[in-house]
Amino acid sequence: MLEAFVITTILCGFFGILFKKNLVMKIVSMDIMSTGVIAYYVFVASRGGFITPITGVDGADKVTYADPVPQAVILTAIVIGFSIQAVMLVGVMKLARDNPTLELTEIEKSNTP
Repeated sequence: MLEAFVITTILCGFFGILFKKNLVMKIVSMDIMSTGVIAYYVFVASRGGFITPITGVDGADKVTYADPVPQAVILTAIVIGFSIQAVMLVGVMKLARDNPTLELTEIEKSNTP
């Protein structure tokens, strides 16, 4: 059930990127899609176990531990996604200085020769 919600989030972000004409809405849709991808990656990585390796120092219990490598990859993906979103918003702000609207069709009309 959770997997279906995560995939729905990814698809909502993907269709938002395709069908929204406002540049800010495209950036928000991309952020929604990346959040869904990160949630899916965490969901798949947590199938092995939920206990962190640092808490299982006893060694007496035979439990499956969560893999810490995907957690590190996800933290890196969050930071990279945040920086890409910031750069895109700065680009949209600079584009908004020249154009009165952020609609993609209007920008294409005003910038074609």
